[in-house]
Amino acid sequence: METLKKKEIGQFVAEDFRTAAVFSEYGIDFCCRGNRPLDEVCEKNNIALEDILEKLEISSTQVQNNTQAFNTWPLDLLATYIEKTHHKYVESKIPVLLQFLTKLCKVHGESHPELIEINRLFEAVAGELAQHMKKEELVLFPRIKKMVESIDKNKPLEPAHFGTVQNPISMMEHEHDNAGQIFRDISKLSDGYTPPKDACNTYKVAFSMLDEFEKDLHLHIHLENNILFPKALKMEQKLMSSNQSCAL
Repeated sequence: METLKKKEIGQFVAEDFRTAAVFSEYGIDFCCRGNRPLDEVCEKNNIALEDILEKLEISSTQVQNNTQAFNTWPLDLLATYIEKTHHKYVESKIPVLLQFLTKLCKVHGESHPELIEINRLFEAVAGELAQHMKKEELVLFPRIKKMVESIDKNKPLEPAHFGTVQNPISMMEHEHDNAGQIFRDISKLSDGYTPPKDACNTYKVAFSMLDEFEKDLHLHIHLENNILFPKALKMEQKLMSSNQSCAL
């Protein structure tokens, strides 16, 4: 029990993604801020530690249904999955959301000025995410796939122009933190994506889409921060140790 209390939030979710629903219920960020121990988070947010531990235990014994065991996937497969699933999702939803939010600002901006700031924040994070995903697709993910190939085929790994894989990973994690903070701000401005009583259908759809977008982003970041990146770092260390042994 004591070990569970000190366990990091992100580690719970990395081992069993079903626990994410419990953390979401309590408003606990398990992706960008997943490196915090459970007892510390509970104390800071005035959450009964025993209650959340009980719910975490229940969630881990439930039927898995369609939950993917991402933690067991090869890293090249996981990187491809993230790109084909989450990157494509972001790319498809951004233009629609930008269109809806622009329309809402024109029609409802005067009576709901928070829409202006929500639109500004989403425009900013949309641009950042577009650049962020390209850096992953062109730099980080290919490097991870080369490391996997190097191990699978037992061949040397050529040095990367950016040095250790920790460098792009640190940049990606920083950008994840920024995107997470922007969506926390959007959620606060929108009262948890709750449309006002006078909201039109576009208003309601836009807020529902923002809510869905944030949830997908949480899973997207979780897969990278808590599974892909730590395993890639361990893989690189293994390859470096192997290369050093061969050089002796």
